[in-house]
Amino acid sequence: MPEENVKYEEFTVNGELLISKIKDLLREGNIRRIIIKDDQARTLIEIPLTIGVVGALLLPVWAAIGAVAALAANLTILVERVEKTTP
Repeated sequence: MPEENVKYEEFTVNGELLISKIKDLLREGNIRRIIIKDDQARTLIEIPLTIGVVGALLLPVWAAIGAVAALAANLTILVERVEKTTP
């Protein structure tokens, strides 16, 4: 049975680049969760991603991300990635 190896990555972006950076990350795949924080490390939005959640199901999430981007200048994106490893 494969084990899960969870890794975290952090990216700092300004509000204008938030959506494009998240789209790039989603194309890379193997992301379990995305957390967006403001410049004082407060969590603004947390997006759990499951396999098969694509397209129209993400439209409300994109609207929320757009609203967050419009309100904040400096944001941190925390990405939780899962890599399957075989023992």
